[in-house]
Amino acid sequence: MNPARLALLAALFALLVPLTAEAAPAPAPEVGKGPVTKLPLPRYASLKTNRVNLREGPSKDHRTLWVFQREGLPVEIVAEFETWRRIRDSEGTEGWVLHSLLSGRRTAVVIPPSGERADASKATVPLVARADEQSAEEARLQPGVIGSVKSCTGTWCRLVVPLPDKRGDVDGYIRQSRLWGVYPQERVE
Repeated sequence: MNPARLALLAALFALLVPLTAEAAPAPAPEVGKGPVTKLPLPRYASLKTNRVNLREGPSKDHRTLWVFQREGLPVEIVAEFETWRRIRDSEGTEGWVLHSLLSGRRTAVVIPPSGERADASKATVPLVARADEQSAEEARLQPGVIGSVKSCTGTWCRLVVPLPDKRGDVDGYIRQSRLWGVYPQERVE
């Protein structure tokens, strides 16, 4: 086969592979620098307030696509433009928010164990006393629970979760793969 035909076949194959391959969790994304802040892109942040408008474009003239109503929700900043940040939530929804509505505080949301999506509401994830599978359980967390990320080793994260009715917090360790809001193998100090 001639080289031009091989190159054409390789290009077609490269286009088809993403369409046919199953979506697998990507390793830590390639990091660039934000043109405004010079901070890494993408990066995680959290919502600062209980009401954040997600807009179609980077100005108040653009229509509101969604209103987030959950302070502390982790989001991924994927782009910057002046005072606006393009964010993505754990479900893949993207849009623009004012930078003043975001916090650098690291939070994460518990995701169901893989293979348990059909009955995710019943799947719980253990929060343990030490970064060890055999450690005593501090709590069992349902998918959707948000906690503050205190540190991550690349395998385990120390997470502090507020208990309902202001009864205090529960502090423990959770497998990093069970969280959305930290990258795989990311170390958080």
